[in-house]
Amino acid sequence: MSDTQDPRALHQDLVQQVEEHRARYYGDDAPTISDAEYDALERELRDLEAAHPELIEPDSPTQTVGAARAETGFASVQHRERMMSLDNAFSLEEVQAWMARIGKEAGDCLIVCEPKIDGLSISLTYEDGELTRGVTRGDGTTGEDVTANVRTIASIPSTLTGDHVPALVEIRGEVYLPIDAFERLNEKLVEDGKDPYANPRNTAAGSLRQKDASVTAQRPLDVTTYALGALDWGAAEPHPSIGSQSGIYDVLSSWGLPVSEFSAVLRGIGPIEEYLKDLEAKRHSLVHEIDGAVLKVDDRAVQAELGSTSRAPRWAIAYKFPPEEVHTTLEDIRVDVGRTGRVTPYGVMTPVLVAGSTVTYATLHNRHEVKRKGVLIGDTVVLRKAGDVIPEIVGPVVAARTGDEREWTMPEACPSCGTALAEQKEGDKDLRCPNARGCPAQIVDRIAFIGSRGALDVEVLGEKAAAALVESGVLSNEAGLFSLTQEDLRRVPLFTLESGSKKDGVERKAGDVSTNGLRLLDNLAAAREQPLWRVLVSLSIRHVGPTASRALATAFETMDAIRAASEEELAAVEGVGPVIAESVRRWFDVDWHVDIVDAWAAAGVRMADERDETVERTLEGLTIVATGSLENFTRDSVKEAIIVRGGKAASSVSKNTDFVVVGANAGSKADKAEQLGVRTLDEAAFEALLAGGPEAVAE
Repeated sequence: MSDTQDPRALHQDLVQQVEEHRARYYGDDAPTISDAEYDALERELRDLEAAHPELIEPDSPTQTVGAARAETGFASVQHRERMMSLDNAFSLEEVQAWMARIGKEAGDCLIVCEPKIDGLSISLTYEDGELTRGVTRGDGTTGEDVTANVRTIASIPSTLTGDHVPALVEIRGEVYLPIDAFERLNEKLVEDGKDPYANPRNTAAGSLRQKDASVTAQRPLDVTTYALGALDWGAAEPHPSIGSQSGIYDVLSSWGLPVSEFSAVLRGIGPIEEYLKDLEAKRHSLVHEIDGAVLKVDDRAVQAELGSTSRAPRWAIAYKFPPEEVHTTLEDIRVDVGRTGRVTPYGVMTPVLVAGSTVTYATLHNRHEVKRKGVLIGDTVVLRKAGDVIPEIVGPVVAARTGDEREWTMPEACPSCGTALAEQKEGDKDLRCPNARGCPAQIVDRIAFIGSRGALDVEVLGEKAAAALVESGVLSNEAGLFSLTQEDLRRVPLFTLESGSKKDGVERKAGDVSTNGLRLLDNLAAAREQPLWRVLVSLSIRHVGPTASRALATAFETMDAIRAASEEELAAVEGVGPVIAESVRRWFDVDWHVDIVDAWAAAGVRMADERDETVERTLEGLTIVATGSLENFTRDSVKEAIIVRGGKAASSVSKNTDFVVVGANAGSKADKAEQLGVRTLDEAAFEALLAGGPEAVAE
């Protein structure tokens, strides 16, 4: 048996790796692997020890909390009551298994669910209501005395309030740096020529461990408290809510300490699963980073019965969300030229699985963003992909640098046509290729965009098809798109048959137009009938997206009227404004742009909308936002239904919003409506509103 197969050798190797990464995470605040990678290592170690119990030692990472103490410059302080860790669950099935385990001993009990904040654990000691000490978790028994730094955190009171203040209490919480503050701090670090932090958790930990408390004071750290350690009421009357976990939050709040507003007390696996799904959907709208949820038995007497292992309470568990952040290598930074000439840097990475898909490329937005993030080619980087969101490079893992990394510089010339790149306006963050008429990359991207669902929805017209049409010389720009014929497509290898075939009794020979080519012509014929606003979107006028296009089409009704309108007339349209108006006017002042519109019109593309006078304008003057999935409306058709009835289909909720239509899986817009007191409607009420106006849904 080789060393790699020997369980004891494998155990030693895993222990060494886990301890090394713990030291980097807890001691140096500079981990070199992602949380998901660390969790996988620790889980492998647990599985090995479960199969070979003789390998378990009292100081094994599976039996201890945090990291071994190191020389940090802070005094060591022993906690009066040990700070424990939490066991993890990585699936709903594991949560159910935990529920089953505690159920056998505790019966059907209430469970407190709360966000698991990704920060730094802290223990705050108050004696006779006065803050006397702040200590990090450390190894659970002994931590670092960071009292001076803790006193700079505005949300931590120096004196407890209320009528039930004990003689002594240890209060446990999580110190974090709000996400927006983290982004601002990293921008400033890079501007000053310093290395950025990899994530808010490391930043919070590094900020709290500053030797100079005045540095900590400059960082807007915050805290959420969630538990009690040692407690001596002394002569004080015990708080009446102290008997439950949820009651502890009432106690902490009464003392003036911040607690989570997202905690809930639930019974049964069904409501708990719903809570976990809802929290995961909200995770990116919270002020702080979270990586899961913590579940705790509510009854503290039952907690005492369940007890603890050597490192974690049996009455609590941490449910970890599927990882959205991983580490990978940034192999190169390249640039892409878009349809409006914008030149966008993007990262080329060692392929990595994150959020259910393999990612190789991630946008870096512009040259300033590359500098702001402080990434170098060759860096190990933190990559984030949340659901369907475009993958994002968060920043470098500075601790993993070897010295072989190199800085990236923005090219001075367009990689597609060689034209010198320039700012469209002085001070623009983006560089653009000004050769809009002749740059192949821009032309291909504009033609492909015409085929997208948000424009004219030409199914066969994607990036590959657009490139084939341009590279074959059939199209020099988008002007001839709607005049394409079978004869044209015979010159495009992508749309011709390589060999003869017979379909539906018809013989076809090599070089004839393929089925996909015929579909393209059919798709283009259907696209000619699309409404005016979609035609406007398809022209790739800068700043003119679906909202502005709908507004212009509704106000002017014909392409000729839009072309003839002055900048002032365009700007006066609700939802347009001076920036979009200037962009539209400048676009139509270019002769070859007008040639495109004329060519499309000659080919039969719809250039005017006829208002349906039979539809009553029941929503005149109303601003309506739709969120979530509706059964009888698509995202576009719900906006159409609002606009054709005289309403404004807005994309964000504000105090000026009249109604928010809420469908299935509604997100933060529904929450915002509740916060602002904006009335929400279900689909049935929305249909009543469309038919009869506000009176039809009067309360």
